[in-house]
Amino acid sequence: MEKLFDLIVIGGGPAGYSAAIYAARAKLKTLVIERSDLGGQIKITSDVVNYPGIPFISGKELMEKMRQQAEGFGVALVTDEVVSVDFSKDIKEISTKFNETFKAVGVAIATGAKPRSLGFEGEAEFSGRGVGFCATCDGELFEGKDIFVIGAGFAAAQEAIFLTRFARKVTVIAREPEFTCAKTLGDKVLANDKIDVKFNTEVVYIKGTNVLKEAKFINNQTKETWIYHVKEEDNTFGVFVFVGYEPISAIFKGHVDMDAQGYITTDDDMQTNVPGVYAAGDIRPKRLRQLVTAASDGAIASTAIEKYIEDKKRELGIAVEKEESSGFISEQAAGQIRYVMERCESAVGLSAILPESGKLADDVRNFLGEFGAVADKVSVNIFAKGENPQLESEIAADHLPVIALLDKNGKYSGLNFHGIPGGHELESFILAIYNVAGPGQRIDGDLLEKIKSLKPANVKIGVSLSCAVCPDVVQACQRIASLNEGIVAEMIDMRHYPELRDAHSIMSLPAVIIDDSAVLFGKKSIEEMVEHLAKR
Repeated sequence: MEKLFDLIVIGGGPAGYSAAIYAARAKLKTLVIERSDLGGQIKITSDVVNYPGIPFISGKELMEKMRQQAEGFGVALVTDEVVSVDFSKDIKEISTKFNETFKAVGVAIATGAKPRSLGFEGEAEFSGRGVGFCATCDGELFEGKDIFVIGAGFAAAQEAIFLTRFARKVTVIAREPEFTCAKTLGDKVLANDKIDVKFNTEVVYIKGTNVLKEAKFINNQTKETWIYHVKEEDNTFGVFVFVGYEPISAIFKGHVDMDAQGYITTDDDMQTNVPGVYAAGDIRPKRLRQLVTAASDGAIASTAIEKYIEDKKRELGIAVEKEESSGFISEQAAGQIRYVMERCESAVGLSAILPESGKLADDVRNFLGEFGAVADKVSVNIFAKGENPQLESEIAADHLPVIALLDKNGKYSGLNFHGIPGGHELESFILAIYNVAGPGQRIDGDLLEKIKSLKPANVKIGVSLSCAVCPDVVQACQRIASLNEGIVAEMIDMRHYPELRDAHSIMSLPAVIIDDSAVLFGKKSIEEMVEHLAKR
């Protein structure tokens, strides 16, 4: 892919897509870089009912339509993570996890924001053992149980309704005297027979053993308290926290101006203090954070930056032509796979061991068929259980189906996948191949030495394919395993292996199981995983 663009959009949510669509229609050669599956926070929203002209649609479906619209106008899409930026020159430079540096005349930052934690007693301790922040990711784990939703805003109200699909009962805990979202949505919550709402109420603590057993609440007006005890037949309950967001802006610190909370400040045209660099959507300080305002920001930023790019290209004497746009593997995913294959130093192998029958086994076979047809540096071999006992022994295939990644010499790399590495985990699958084939992600010398000094360990990463956080943990563990022959990293789609989930009392994902004993929850960087493994 040509690395010089008119405009690079960092972030693939509504603001990013809006900016990209407007830019492409203006004949600007445009690239969108998104760290995981394109879509942003709205992609995990179950129901969108307030976008003008669309009475009802899921967040995932809406973002898929935006993606298709962007591709139709010739926008280039790359699933990769931006690791550094240089905005100091006329031509801006964006460096990514795949060791690529893309250049552009203009940049639009649309990285959005992520959920905040509340800080009540037990919240951090039970994160992953009952406390969650993503209803779409973890709601199904509380089928038939009681669920508490903390918050009074749009997200809390909407996700409370969504969680009624799984919960026996949802109780909304709101410290405010009424909902702070649109009255129509608040009224919908209050009218739902499966939802109980307690205003002027706050969490005092949550307690339990391996999972949640008890919660205490207080009325902040009367000071009355009450305690919820889990029903014996339920074993546990869920607490989902929806109390706002914090900007995903750390990588831009020192490059553009921000306010005290880390939001990137702009003028009315979405321009930052740096010429040629714009920001749009929830990354900005703004009164209303909604889909419609994010899309508006993107459109404003794109139309404003168009004149800047035209003038700057004329000044620099450059002309960048607009790039033509080019089951299980979408056209976008196929392009990303080819993009990575071009950068792999050697060929690798994928060997799958499948049970005799079953839909999952059939799906894995079909997935690998599609993947192998696109990935020219990957050879695929599929075996029935018992057909290749040596391979089964090498990878300790105790959970089937399993896809094992082999290096150029046919040696097991220590990386495997249980289930289909689709959804958010397709990026992890592609990156695993890149790391084994070489050159792999950059690792500094000190960290590399720490990784190589780690003692042997088996690391299982329980994931949901709809979880936007899970790939970070999977990729961290995979990179460690690719550099240390004694470490095995197994991605496990937990919906297919309930016995493993129950054995370790896992009620939130991602969950990292080390040597089938210690369990870690939540987002973990590669540095954090190295520290955990070093402490064993």
